[in-house]
Amino acid sequence: MTKKFKKGDLIPHLEVSAAGAQGKAIARTSQGQVVFIPYAVPGDIIDAEVVQSKKNYLEARIVHLHTPSPHRTSPPCTHFGLCGGCKWQHMHYQAQLQWKQQEVTNNLLHLGKLSLPEPDLILASSSTFGYRNKVEYSFSSMRWLTDQQISTDQSLDRRALGFHIPGRWDRVLHIEHCHLHDSFTNQIRNYLFHYAIDHHLSFWHPKEQTGLLRTLTLRYTTTGQYMVILQFGHNDTSAIHRLLDSLLQTFPQLTTLLYAINTKGNDALYDLDLVCYHGPGYIEEQMPAYNARHQPLIFRISPKSFYQTNSHQATQLYRRALDYLRPTGTELVYDLYTGTGTIALYLARYVRKVIGVELVPDAIADAHTNALLNQITNTTFIAGDIKQTFTPAFIATHGNPDAIIVDPPRDGMHPDVVNTLLRLAPPAIVYISCNSATQARDLAMLSSRYSIIRYGAVDMFPHTHHVESVALLHRQD
Repeated sequence: MTKKFKKGDLIPHLEVSAAGAQGKAIARTSQGQVVFIPYAVPGDIIDAEVVQSKKNYLEARIVHLHTPSPHRTSPPCTHFGLCGGCKWQHMHYQAQLQWKQQEVTNNLLHLGKLSLPEPDLILASSSTFGYRNKVEYSFSSMRWLTDQQISTDQSLDRRALGFHIPGRWDRVLHIEHCHLHDSFTNQIRNYLFHYAIDHHLSFWHPKEQTGLLRTLTLRYTTTGQYMVILQFGHNDTSAIHRLLDSLLQTFPQLTTLLYAINTKGNDALYDLDLVCYHGPGYIEEQMPAYNARHQPLIFRISPKSFYQTNSHQATQLYRRALDYLRPTGTELVYDLYTGTGTIALYLARYVRKVIGVELVPDAIADAHTNALLNQITNTTFIAGDIKQTFTPAFIATHGNPDAIIVDPPRDGMHPDVVNTLLRLAPPAIVYISCNSATQARDLAMLSSRYSIIRYGAVDMFPHTHHVESVALLHRQD
């Protein structure tokens, strides 16, 4: 008879067997029940306490580590386990790669029920720390306190500049050092925090919606250019300008400094009017071309632009897409979900023409700018809802594509887009995904006309469970 575990029960000597979705490890009880455990590593033998009992699985936490996995390592970050951003820092990087590649294969096989070739080797990140070129912090007067801090009799400063605790929109974990971005941006964050303390500036109170200092966004490029964006809760011009002037005096190498007054109920930047206080209002990134005979590409990154968060791995991701496509120079290619046109422009030198389609008009404006910067003339960028764009008139105007590249958001493609792809039936499709579960769903819908010829993972986000997946589909004639 299967034991029914409930909240608070102890499961002794549980052997962790795999790493699963959302960064949690997986084990099975002696009766075969699936147990999800955060911060465990495959190969660990642990005692676990049940924190939630669901119909088909258990959620548990480690209460004692009997035998550590050979893949376990000491995380360098003092915020590990609280921040929630790097859930795999305690696992050796080679083991992370193994489980990421396995997750992509499992999703395509079991969720998509697809016929697969042998996977191409996952492309590892050249840097496992300091790779993140964009990071967003929140100022808060409601700092997250540990149980140990709460138990002291000391009066603790509740001001913080850091990340929201997972699941707690009203609590911010103060960050002293983030290992995922570079040391200079860490210096900028810490300087702003101490300046605010020393000058008695008010921090944002998320419940009362009051306070001057609200958010900090830091962006930088491999060329050494830095962008700082600050959001303020109200327009105290003199205090804002004193802070910005002090920041520029301390860090004169800043390329661009912008700010916004945000009195909304959320921190979204995209509908705010930004003031450029210093610099050109953008930074520029360089990306090596697919063929070394060509000059590197230049991408202008404005404050609201999307750019792949790991600059070096973005090159590897796009290179894999072109390796799969193997262009001859004669192809007409559609690039759906083109964003700011990075993939389209990377590809354009090696095909006849690229048509990029994207919903966000600002992103299309950036794509046009980047095409001009790189003197690329064989691209056309169109703003529109993809599921409504592909009309017979559109195809008549632009032609039947020889290949289509899709790089949708995490939710994958709308069924109408999948049906349009089936009607267009180009000879080849390259599907780039940041969520192999929704990729598997979409590929299953395409499987009536397409076979997967090649697929492989690209690790853009070391020490997290996230991974990119690239698949090449050929039409079954």
